[in-house]
Amino acid sequence: MILPSIREQLRSWSDPKRAGISARFFKTGAGEYGEGDQFLGITVPQIRSLLPQADQLLETDLLSLLHSPWHEERLFALLVLVRWFNRRKNDETTRQAIVDLYLSNTRWINNWDLVDSSAPQILGIWLLTRDRDILTRLAISHNLWEQRIAVIATHTLIRADDFSDILRLSEMFLNHPHDLMHKACGWMLREVGKRDLPELENFLDAHAQVMPRTMLRYAIEKLPEARRQYYLSGIKSGVRKN
Repeated sequence: MILPSIREQLRSWSDPKRAGISARFFKTGAGEYGEGDQFLGITVPQIRSLLPQADQLLETDLLSLLHSPWHEERLFALLVLVRWFNRRKNDETTRQAIVDLYLSNTRWINNWDLVDSSAPQILGIWLLTRDRDILTRLAISHNLWEQRIAVIATHTLIRADDFSDILRLSEMFLNHPHDLMHKACGWMLREVGKRDLPELENFLDAHAQVMPRTMLRYAIEKLPEARRQYYLSGIKSGVRKN
């Protein structure tokens, strides 16, 4: 009876006013990236407070939540997966099953907060010591959210001082049409710069003039003002000043 009680608790926290704000914030209107998504109007701390109960959920229950039309139920399901994954550090078989379940349900990981709260914590950790071909397969997908999963998963790799995948993916997405991917790549490049500034500047020197404006601004956000203006002026003028 855990699933009904979790759903009952979530609905008891429902706030129509907050739901309306969330619907606008996550762009659920016609033609927007979150078109048709539905919100109960629940805060993330409220959702997280239910996680201790999640250890009693069955996989079928978790999939029911993950396939829900309600955004907060999908978020809860993904946070449960992260919890399960973290608690099975010495169980490679179970961890592989969680990664497989995650990757087979990307259709429902369909907004940026859902991606960002799960991709580094599950796929990123899994790939620390494994082949990374899945990142390329996700990156060449026609699904925007699978593409974002590929990029955001590299956050874990970056924190391990492994920058090769995000540099490769960022180059692949230089001509991507969607602002969400520009933000994702720029954010991850900024994380590279925090750990290895010369590595970031090598990438910027090679690509800044053709980077989407948003990607560039995110990438250089933490640079000293003089360096920021150096890269921004190069975009404006089309020439690089020494």
